[in-house]
Amino acid sequence: MRVFTRRAHASHAVGRRAGAVALLLSTLLAASACAPDSSSAGGSGASVPSAHTPSAEPAPAPTASPRSRVQEIVTQMDLAQQASAVVMGNTPGADPVAMRAMMSRGFGGFILMGSNVPATPGDLHAMSEALTIDPALPPLIATDEEGGDVVRLPWDDQPGADVLKAQPAGATRAAFARRGMLLAQSGVTVNFGVVADVASSPDSFIYDRSFGTDPAAAAERVDAAVRGEASWVSTTLKHFPGHGAAEGDSHHMIPSTGMDLETWRSEVAPPFLAGIRAGAPIVMMGHLAYTAVDAQPASLSPRWHQILRDDLGFRGVIVTDDLDMLVDSGDPAYADEVSDAVQAVVAGSDLVLALDGAGPDTAQKIADGLVAAVRSGALPADRLREAASRVVALRLDIADRRH
Repeated sequence: MRVFTRRAHASHAVGRRAGAVALLLSTLLAASACAPDSSSAGGSGASVPSAHTPSAEPAPAPTASPRSRVQEIVTQMDLAQQASAVVMGNTPGADPVAMRAMMSRGFGGFILMGSNVPATPGDLHAMSEALTIDPALPPLIATDEEGGDVVRLPWDDQPGADVLKAQPAGATRAAFARRGMLLAQSGVTVNFGVVADVASSPDSFIYDRSFGTDPAAAAERVDAAVRGEASWVSTTLKHFPGHGAAEGDSHHMIPSTGMDLETWRSEVAPPFLAGIRAGAPIVMMGHLAYTAVDAQPASLSPRWHQILRDDLGFRGVIVTDDLDMLVDSGDPAYADEVSDAVQAVVAGSDLVLALDGAGPDTAQKIADGLVAAVRSGALPADRLREAASRVVALRLDIADRRH
């Protein structure tokens, strides 16, 4: 994601929320079912039900299962709507009319950047409401609020990883709980804000934004950050499989490393695994090449998506980092953001992020490209449907949380 740095101006619902998302996704994609258990207890000390039978009340209408809700919505979408549902875009400025016009095209989400953020939390909340065409299926309203050097909301005065890495993990949980509350009060529902990268050294590009160089200490703080935000927003772990080992700035190049998979498992993976186990519903793929595993950037690599799903057990939404970063890398193989988007979804991403220099036309061009790829056979229709289903499941979870 394009990052512009600036300093900011001066609950225990994780199990419930993570469980809701896991239920939506596991029932849809793993198709497992279980029947509720019932039990009774008796004995001399047990309370005895009253013999009086209360007047009968109409039985509530049966609630659709999470799987059926998702299936019903996605089945009713045509191909173009499914393609739009897996695109998160942006249009510059704080004009809610222009932003709402963009979202009326059915995109799955909107990412808020600095130019989109008005002066007060109330104004931002009103803007976020304007972006919601259907309250029953709200779009993902996202930003990257890490704290420290990477902030979008001027009223976020909580520390980031640059400070928290030197403090007990409890401080991380408290800071991210406060940050999550500020985001929720501002109408933001998704935070691309938990950096799970293990920095290779204090000189690393990602060091100030990470929780440090020790995998175990970083994992403990990533766990705390996820649990802190969980009551308020959908948390995102980034930049999988790890920016710390792949040196360089991925905004201008494709950082690479020859690290093998076993070393990665022990030195880089622990914070991501900790965040997944803590219930993070989103993981962002980095434009990073681990050449001993796959020469392609992880964001376009089926192998890395498989590792995230099968080895780390992640069942949530996989989002790309900003696709324009691939274009800016200078590698001619990645010069077309539409082709990059198609490759990312084919590889296993569920949501593609079109950010830098983007607008409604950029997001629409990507959605149209996904449609064309399905029609040509380059993108399997089932893969697009699966991606749309995961995004819809997350959007439904957000809608349920609001109520």
